[in-house]
Order: sequence, then structure tokens, then C-alpha cells
Amino acid sequence: MQHAALLPHDDFNRQLGANVHPPDWLNPKPTGRYNLIVIGAGTAGLVTAAGAAGLGAKVALIERGLMGGDCLNVGCVPSKAIISAAKAAARVRRAGEFGIELTAAPDISFATVMERMRRLRAAISPNDSAERFRKLGVDVYLGSATFADSSSVDVEGTKLEFTRAVIATGTRAAAPSIPGLDSVDYLTNETLFSLTELPKRLGVVGAGPIGCEMAQSFARLGAEVHLIEAEHGVLPREDREASELVEQSMIADGVRLHCCGRELSVSSGDSIRLSVDSDGNHVDQSVDQLLIAVGRTPNVEHLGLERLGIEYDTKGVKVDDHLRTSNPRVYAAGDICSPLKFTHAADFMARIVIQNALFRGRARASRLTIPWCTYTSPEIARVGLSERQASEQGVELDAFTQPLSEVDRAVLDGEDKGFVKILVKKGTDRIIGATIVAEHAGDMIAEVTLAMTNNIGLGKIARTIHPYPTQADAIRKVGDQYNRTRLTPLVQSLFSKWLQWTK
Repeated sequence: MQHAALLPHDDFNRQLGANVHPPDWLNPKPTGRYNLIVIGAGTAGLVTAAGAAGLGAKVALIERGLMGGDCLNVGCVPSKAIISAAKAAARVRRAGEFGIELTAAPDISFATVMERMRRLRAAISPNDSAERFRKLGVDVYLGSATFADSSSVDVEGTKLEFTRAVIATGTRAAAPSIPGLDSVDYLTNETLFSLTELPKRLGVVGAGPIGCEMAQSFARLGAEVHLIEAEHGVLPREDREASELVEQSMIADGVRLHCCGRELSVSSGDSIRLSVDSDGNHVDQSVDQLLIAVGRTPNVEHLGLERLGIEYDTKGVKVDDHLRTSNPRVYAAGDICSPLKFTHAADFMARIVIQNALFRGRARASRLTIPWCTYTSPEIARVGLSERQASEQGVELDAFTQPLSEVDRAVLDGEDKGFVKILVKKGTDRIIGATIVAEHAGDMIAEVTLAMTNNIGLGKIARTIHPYPTQADAIRKVGDQYNRTRLTPLVQSLFSKWLQWTK
């Protein structure tokens, strides 16, 4: 089976294929019952298999496509390589702001950008390779898996028996119901990274994380980008003040935004033609390539879940808080069962599965504190509740916000458009959520996540010395804001009397 991630046929993609789906791979012969069979070798499956084998379990790992899943092959890794190149191009264009005059506009080689991505992806791929997992003591089977009965899985005609099984088959890009879409060859995240030429005009449907990241990056690399979103503004799940900053940045980079899109249709000809009503205006626009970045579909087909009474729906496999399916011998982890479709979420869900499936543990997914980040420029990172969610849940809070325009390092870096907002339970310093909008928000959010995970209050963050000057010092400044609220009129009066008395 030829996967889009292995196109074009260059040395780097051949290296990738040799690691994540070796063409000459021979499946092992089973020698008795497995403690754990893992179906799917994306992040959740890889972490589950490696962790269980490291603890002495007999483990089989089954993958029909490419080991490493979306993250390595068509997700996190290739997208961040492109985002990095696009940021470099944007910095060059801003050089004049720093007193560095350019004699000409930057000459961007899209082919080189994509070649660099393929080279780096191939270099990372040994970490997820079939050979590495074989050396870790995992029996790796390449092929399609189907549950034969409540204690066995069939892999290309070979029967594997198990005590426990884990479904980690992930999701794929959904095809929305858009009139005429099936008449054009459109792109998804599974095919976008096979491009070798920059589309002069790129249409993007969906202003969620993938759509925004790629729309901004391709605009920075020189494409004319038209981004269509049904909601009002980009990243509609984020707080509006955060998404508005990203929206302004994207527009400044040249993205043409068509929000509140209605009656979208697609037609083919010499180019792809998009017709949409946006904010009361009719838009009729031709593009050379079209990226669909709307929704995900769970990979549940052909698994034989019905035979085991495993419940699932259009969102994925249904699990309880211990990540156990409706069949107590089968668990699930990662995108296939989680509303938070992030690599790091899959990683920690896998750790719960190992504990619960092998050692009858009672670890709960609901106790995970999971941050996330959209890698636009600036980035938006969030953990815990947003103000909107807190209001919907009736949680009373105090909010403290530090603009980056008042953080020295952000000003010096020319990256002062953003803020750090931390929410605490009203009347306390217990952190219930945070949003950071900054060029390095994804790195900065970890400090707040650590505090939430370990019940460290905002007041203690204020007492933590941060190096100066750093952008992360904004988080300490938020802590200072909280501490100032403790200086009530009564406390001020007592301090004043004490100081008068001790003169």
C-alpha cells in the first residue's frame, strides 16, 4: 500500500518507509497468548507497547499503515517543520524593524522547505521504527487487524490470542458535506505534506488549529491564501480576545479571511472554484489547491468491534474514565476515544492503560491536566478552564492578566502582542485555568500546568524567581498581581500602624 506520506519518491521518504513500514518486514510467528495486544502504532499505541514490554509483559503491536501514526508522518512533525520555515521567512521580512536593511525581498524555495521537512522527518523516524520496537521486545505485526472473538485478533490470517487488548487506531481527516467537493482533488493533512511546488493560490476550509497554522504558514511562504470559516473569526473554541490577536496577525501576513461562511460550494475546471457567502458578501474565488481542515473521523472500520460488543459512534470508541471499553477486556487510548486529539494527551492516556489493563489499576483519565497549543504566530496555549467554560459551569473566579507589552523581553524581541491570563477560584490562589498568547506560548504554558498538577497556587509562583529578561517572567508578574489583592485596606492600615510604631 502506497501512503501519501511516502511521496515523492526521494531518499528521505525511502528512509522513512524503511523505518515505519519496511517493505521486507516479516511478521513474527506467535508463541502463545499475549498479555497485551495493541492495535495501532501511533503515539498511544507506541507508548502502550513500549511501556508494557519494559515492565515484562508479552506484547504484540499491530499497524496496517505507517508506524508513528499521524504525528510523525502527516501531523505534528511535518507541520512544525513547515511552520519553522515560515517563521524564518517572516523574520527576514521584518528585519528592517531591527535596523537590518535588505537589498531584496527574500527568495523562498518551497521545494527546499519541503525537502528539509522530509529530511528531518526521516531523521526522527527511527524512534518509531518497527526495528526499534522489535529490539524493545515487542512483536511487531504489519497488516490489518480484526477482532476474531473476545480473546483473539486476526492479522492477515494469523490468529493472536490476548488477555487484554488496546485499540489505538486514531482518526483521519473527515470529508465534510460540501456541494461539489467530490469533483476535485482536494488536500487533507494526509496529502498536504507531499507537495513539492507552492500553490500560487491556496484555499483552506476550516479555521481550527490545522487550518490556521497552515494558512498562515503558506501565506508567509508566498501563497495567496483564502481561509473560509463557518463561525465568526478564527479558532472559535478559544476566548475571543485570544483568537482576535491571531486573526490580526494572520491578516497582516496576507491571509484573506472569509468568516461566517454560508452556502459554500466547490466546482472544477482549469482551477478549483470556491463560491461562498461571507459576512453578507458573495465571494467567487479560484484557487490552485484546496485544503480541507474540518473535523476528524475515527478509524473503526474492519476492526470487528461488534463481535465483542464494543460501543462506538461517529466520535470514536466509547470508554469509561479508566479508558475501558464496553468490553472489560479491551481498552482504548488516544484520538480514537478522546475529545482532546493531541500527541501528549495520547501519551499520558497510554500510561493509564498500562496501569489499568495490566495491573488492575484504577487510574482515571479525568484527573489528567492536559494543556494544548495552536502553533500560529503568535501561539495560543491553554490549560484548564477558559472564562467562558467557567461561566457555563457556574465556577466563580478571579482573572489576572499580564499584557506582553509590559514585559521587557517581549518588547525587546518585538513580540509584545499577546498576554498571559491566569484564572483562580474566587477568593483563593488555586489555579483553574490559563490562556497564554505569545510567540512561545507552548513553552510557557508548562509552568502553569506544573502548578495546577501539583496544587501550587498563584501566590507561590510569585515567589519563584524567574531569570530576567524572559517572556516567562510574565507569569510571575501575574502572581504579583494576585498578591497585591491580598493587601486589603485593613492590612494596609495595620502595616501603617506598625511602621509608625517602629520608627
